[in-house]
Amino acid sequence: MISLSTAIFGFIMMLGFMILGWHVGVAMLITSFIGVIFTLGTNALNSFGTQLWSTMNDFLLTAIPLFVLLGEILLRSGVTDRMYTSLSLWLSRLPGGLLHTNIGTCAVFAAVSGSSVATAATISTVALPEFKKRNYSEKLVLGSIAAGATLGILIPPSVNMIIFGALTNTSIGQLFAGGIVPGIFLTIAFMTCIVVIAKLYPKMVDQTKIEVSLYDKLKHSIHLLPAIFIFSVTMGSIYTGWATPSEAAGMGVISSLIIAAVYKKLNFTLLNICILSTMRTTALCFFIIIAAFYLNFIVGMLGIPQKLTMFVSEIGTTPLQLIFVLVIFYLVLGCFIETLSMMVGTIPIVFPLIVHLGIDPVWFGIFLVLMMEISLITPPVGMNIYVVQGVRGHGSVKDIFVGVTPFVITMLLFIIFITFFPKIVTWLPNLLFN
Repeated sequence: MISLSTAIFGFIMMLGFMILGWHVGVAMLITSFIGVIFTLGTNALNSFGTQLWSTMNDFLLTAIPLFVLLGEILLRSGVTDRMYTSLSLWLSRLPGGLLHTNIGTCAVFAAVSGSSVATAATISTVALPEFKKRNYSEKLVLGSIAAGATLGILIPPSVNMIIFGALTNTSIGQLFAGGIVPGIFLTIAFMTCIVVIAKLYPKMVDQTKIEVSLYDKLKHSIHLLPAIFIFSVTMGSIYTGWATPSEAAGMGVISSLIIAAVYKKLNFTLLNICILSTMRTTALCFFIIIAAFYLNFIVGMLGIPQKLTMFVSEIGTTPLQLIFVLVIFYLVLGCFIETLSMMVGTIPIVFPLIVHLGIDPVWFGIFLVLMMEISLITPPVGMNIYVVQGVRGHGSVKDIFVGVTPFVITMLLFIIFITFFPKIVTWLPNLLFN
């Protein structure tokens, strides 16, 4: 075993590599190799090949490229445009008008894509041209899209949840179930935030009300059926025990291909673009996963989890105190490190403490995803902010930082809420999986 101070130095060194701009996988591997060489000797490096094979031989990880491909097909087949139009007819009458459509469409697209960045890019492309015709505060419009897109990693399926489950041996099905109720509640919280802003600052929203008949609303609602169908197929098959997450992802891809064919968008050009994009995203994710698993293995070999749990026991830390510290820790870290990097880089250190203090792993998984969501919209490296700014194509990114502020506050309040009422997260997984 090594001393706790040495372990902390190694962790800070790894974060330093990331802050300097090193690829997260490279930073974790270099840190692991240095730790092995200086503590266990060069012969211990031979274990890397075994860890690489055992990691990539996990059938569960095949769900990642399949869910990425599912989102790519829906993104490029025109499904989102139709969803946005349908939801706008139902939600535009609420105080705040079309801003609610941004949140609602993000939530629906999140239920089939599994990626916040993909959600941000898609909804920005669809929504921003529409808002140019309306009298809305541009900052609030941009902020609502960036914040709403964070639902992409909370509402299942979620690539981040799959990676968390693989790294911690937590049930993917339970994590997916745990994200549904918080996802719905956070969607409602975002919409409530918009209503409050619209009431307090009416000049920030377009007050024009467009009358739409019930017949037109129902007629356009048919375009919501593809998302409902895919969500039912993928999540329903997991919750009923009929399919594993990987098998459910495969059925989701087949369903998305059928929908693309129905919309007459299915062709070789579409498939080529979707598959190439999926390969790039998957290669990036898998390199990070390999590095994270190896770091996890080395951390365990060096006895760091035992040292940390002994330290926590000695100072008498309570679960509530640890969660408070982690909120501050991830808020600060999220200002410097990209979301996935932050998650996989800290899990080997943090998760043993969670288990030691008896905190539900499923609840912690959802808590961690929520902290990742906040990091997606906080400066200076909030990925969603730069994606939305890229689609916008003009002005300063500071406008989006201002626009997301009320939503960041809403998310922090929501984290406090699930901390004191954890059954918001655990009720559905316990109901479905006993």
